[in-house]
Amino acid sequence: MQSELIQLSFDKIMQTRSYTVVILGAQDKRFAIYTDPSIGRTLQMFLTEVERPRPLTHDLIDKIFDGFDVRVKQVVINDVQDTVYFARLFLEQDCGDMRHILEIDARPSDCLTLALMNNAPVYCTKEVLEKTIAVEE
Repeated sequence: MQSELIQLSFDKIMQTRSYTVVILGAQDKRFAIYTDPSIGRTLQMFLTEVERPRPLTHDLIDKIFDGFDVRVKQVVINDVQDTVYFARLFLEQDCGDMRHILEIDARPSDCLTLALMNNAPVYCTKEVLEKTIAVEE
């Protein structure tokens, strides 16, 4: 059964010593994903286009994708269990007259970073959005 996808937007990133909160917005609901503080710093670097003295892991992955002519097609947050979110990274590669789509299980924080780097859309399923706890200002 196909699930309806809802496009998300980055609303805010808040950082503490022990965790990062990424607020994502969808239609008239916003929800939070909590992640490691180092991931939060990485996301902020990409959002603010800060110059990095050395390539980070996501830069390496992105360069490998470039080398193999692979594009980040989209990210789908497809499940939430308790407070743990699950995501799928969709990659696309043209091989001659064939187009390969690869779907990879990945942490949402890694997917969000790669989506930001590649200007790829981020979605969640309608079921995930219904399970999320709304974040108020």
